[in-house]
Amino acid sequence: MRAYKIERHADRVTPSRLALRAMLKSQPGFTLIELMVTVIIIGILAAIAYPSYTQYVLRANRAEARAILLESVQFLEQNYTTANRYDQDSTGTAITLPYLTSPKAGTAKYNITAAYGTAPAQSFTLSAAPAGVMTGDACGTYTLDNTGIQGNSSGTIAECWGK
Repeated sequence: MRAYKIERHADRVTPSRLALRAMLKSQPGFTLIELMVTVIIIGILAAIAYPSYTQYVLRANRAEARAILLESVQFLEQNYTTANRYDQDSTGTAITLPYLTSPKAGTAKYNITAAYGTAPAQSFTLSAAPAGVMTGDACGTYTLDNTGIQGNSSGTIAECWGK
């Protein structure tokens, strides 16, 4: 324990200048300037990272919708091999797609629909329309048909299907 020289004045006790300086130097903590510099650095990092993160999330949601479209194409092609049509199974019962939303569970970000050609349904077009947080997506509605032609309602196909 340190001993500080105490000067007595009339009825009050005050530490000497040297003791006061020693007490101030020994007090740990941050200055306001140091704190503000830290806040500014965190703000700059957040301003750079947040837009990148949101773009990554959008791309991930798009990729999941495209994957479900491709999975649905496989389902329809398997059905076609046994029923010789896309809209009904071999017993004549109308089929439904295995997944009608993307993601497969949780809040829908894309709604998956199928449009079939005239009877007997020898063609189809699958669509993934943005919903929920993806409404207003730059790529719009994704489409995929039985010949493998990819499309979307806005943006370029290379940008939207390639990323």
